[in-house]
Amino acid sequence: MASPGAGFEYPPQEVSWLKRDALLFANSIGCTADELHFLYELHPKFQVFPTYPIILPFKLTHTELFSFYAAQRSVPIPSVPAFDSKRVVDGQRKIEFLKPLPVTSAGRKFEVRSKVVGVYDKGKAGSVVETSTELVEKGGEVYSRAVGSGFFVGQGGWGGPKGPSTVNYPPPADKKPDLVHSIQLSNEAALLYRLNGDYNPLHATPEPGKAMGFGGTIMHGLFSWNSAAHTLLQELGGSEPANMKEFQARFAAPVRPGDGLVTEAWRVGKVDGDGEWEEVRFVVKVVPGGLGKGGEGKVVLSNGRAVMRVVGKTERKGGERESKL
Repeated sequence: MASPGAGFEYPPQEVSWLKRDALLFANSIGCTADELHFLYELHPKFQVFPTYPIILPFKLTHTELFSFYAAQRSVPIPSVPAFDSKRVVDGQRKIEFLKPLPVTSAGRKFEVRSKVVGVYDKGKAGSVVETSTELVEKGGEVYSRAVGSGFFVGQGGWGGPKGPSTVNYPPPADKKPDLVHSIQLSNEAALLYRLNGDYNPLHATPEPGKAMGFGGTIMHGLFSWNSAAHTLLQELGGSEPANMKEFQARFAAPVRPGDGLVTEAWRVGKVDGDGEWEEVRFVVKVVPGGLGKGGEGKVVLSNGRAVMRVVGKTERKGGERESKL
């Protein structure tokens, strides 16, 4: 059964960012003081963290706070029910990096161009809307291409197709991870991340989360997603954006402010024969209540896959950058 709405194109939306937006994003996803090229605007190699385009469909051109719910009342998709944006969470995201972003869009014109890949009815659990989004500089150059899905909780059963099976990238069953990396979230982590432009009240106040069955405030799924990208780039890619070509993960369970996150990653081989690009698979697990509070809990990011140049973690010696495994 063909998906209703497939191929529908949303009107292009202009987006913009400043250097301070790039700095805020890097701070909010866990970039560290030995990565000043993401955190200090006067660094000679100042760069935007590569996954930043994922936030632009939320931020658009806003420089001030705005209503998340009002912004989500977008163009209706033909032949598809109108879903309630107050009951939506992320499903899965993949991004391909095609060209490095400038550190600011000032003096240039960028827009996001999105179209519907499919809308799928998952029955009583809810519905999935899958979209493809490109970040384009006016004139035609494409900087990134992302495919993502939103899961509209409890909004299924309208007779639509169930949708295709997704490709899975499980970690190797017979191999220990090549990387295990832990981070501790502060109780304020979601309140900081939302300032990037994702102002969903679900991540700021407990009432929406209680209504959706999460028990209270939860982290942005894209916080966990972006922080995992940072972990892989810092620990395996020398903190250099050019060393990550693709990144994706599926959102499997909620995370709460104050929890700990543990990333486990496996190098599984070249994707281009004897070339330079390597496939890395990963999962992220939650430690409820924080690191040191007990064993690992659920997997919160599954189906994790990145295509990278694996060079190791960059360290500094005498002001120079050195990579080592």
